[in-house]
Amino acid sequence: MAQRTLPVIEIAGSPAERGRQYGEAVRDRIHAATAYYEAAFGASSGLTWQQVTARAARWLAPVRDYAPHLVEEMQGIADGAAVDLLDILALNARGEVMYDKSFAKISEAALVDDEEPAEGCTSYAAYGEASGDGHVYAGQNWDWRAGVADTVVLIRIVQPPKPTLIMQVEAGQIGRQGASSAGIALNANGLGGRFDDAIGLPQTVVRRSVLDQVSITDALEVLCRTRAHIASNALLTCREGFAVDLETTPAGHGWMYPTDGLLVHGNHYQAGVPAALAAGYRPMSSDSLLRVPRAEAGLRALRTSTGPDESRKIIRQAMSDHLGHPESLCTHPDSRKQALRHWTTLVSSCVDLTSGEYHATAGTPCEHEYQRAPWNLYDGPGAHR
Repeated sequence: MAQRTLPVIEIAGSPAERGRQYGEAVRDRIHAATAYYEAAFGASSGLTWQQVTARAARWLAPVRDYAPHLVEEMQGIADGAAVDLLDILALNARGEVMYDKSFAKISEAALVDDEEPAEGCTSYAAYGEASGDGHVYAGQNWDWRAGVADTVVLIRIVQPPKPTLIMQVEAGQIGRQGASSAGIALNANGLGGRFDDAIGLPQTVVRRSVLDQVSITDALEVLCRTRAHIASNALLTCREGFAVDLETTPAGHGWMYPTDGLLVHGNHYQAGVPAALAAGYRPMSSDSLLRVPRAEAGLRALRTSTGPDESRKIIRQAMSDHLGHPESLCTHPDSRKQALRHWTTLVSSCVDLTSGEYHATAGTPCEHEYQRAPWNLYDGPGAHR
């Protein structure tokens, strides 16, 4: 299979300037993303894109109150891409629209028994005893809709005095998963479960705000003190050799720490099922029950690594596991499902927080080599020294 590469872009300046640069650079990809989600929402719920953006408008005021600079950045993206602000907000809140409790109520197609599976990902942190070369590694397989594969970009955001960020995102999104010049990596996984109707912050806003922090304690503060709209798992890893996992929900949080330097998290509740869901909880992504132990088993081989090149090879091999194919650790589209519901591993990432090298695949790790980002995490403003 021919090797694809992720497009790389760099933005800098004021929030509005950053956004405009971003929107202009990926204009075609933003239009492709909105076209895909228009079709996907139409097929699953019968909603038009105009109805989707109207529902997304509910998050405008909360985001503006919490992080007005991020609304400025989204407006800049909209201006640069020649779309409306609500189009960009809808791309940033696409998970919230899909999993919102009130959204399910208005659509006969969105039955509980046919509820969308949580955004599939398998995240890891490895350091100390788990890392034979002594480096600190963090990353994940990001599994999501195959239809947006060509919208994914690798972005560097220079935003002094805040840390410089490198993230993989869908075009138009202001945050997802990545790492910062402060030596902090954030990897994230959907958890599923519908809670109450209260409006919380979209995940892209929460995750960007986490990565904007200068210390691991500040990053934890964001996760503990903000109210997200939907449940999501956050795995934080820092350069000094520490990781903690938080299962964040609108109804409370659970947390986990690594065992012997290794921590893996999927899309089911591993720290404990929230009381709000406990009576009838069933994992929405049943394959997560397989992916987590398979990743743990593969990543244990890191203990024998003698250097970063070997470590990346071991990580890639571990994250390419196909037990349970196609919905395996390395996920491939399931031909038994409609094309709009095809899932795949969009990106497999491997961040070396010790050296600052950021690697990612443009697709499934079994078919694509790691692509090294053209920037080092610790080059530029806000660098951890």
